[in-house]
Amino acid sequence: MPNFRDYMMIQEAADFLGVTVMTLYRWDAAGKLSPRRHPINGYRLYKRSELVRLLKSMDKKRKKTT
Repeated sequence: MPNFRDYMMIQEAADFLGVTVMTLYRWDAAGKLSPRRHPINGYRLYKRSELVRLLKSMDKKRKKTT
C-alpha cells in the first residue's frame, strides 16, 4: 500500500506545476505523467517526486530558451 502523503490529487498537482487540470489530462494521454489511481475512489494521484522531476525539467527547458 503506497503512502498517500507522497501523492497529490489532480488539482493539487496542477496548482503545484502552475498548469490547468486539462493540461495534466493531456500530459497523461501523451505519457509525460503516469498517475496512479486511488484504490477506493479511483481518483488520479500524482507522485510528488515525479512532479518535482517534471518541474525541474520544465525549468531547464525554459532557461535554455532565454
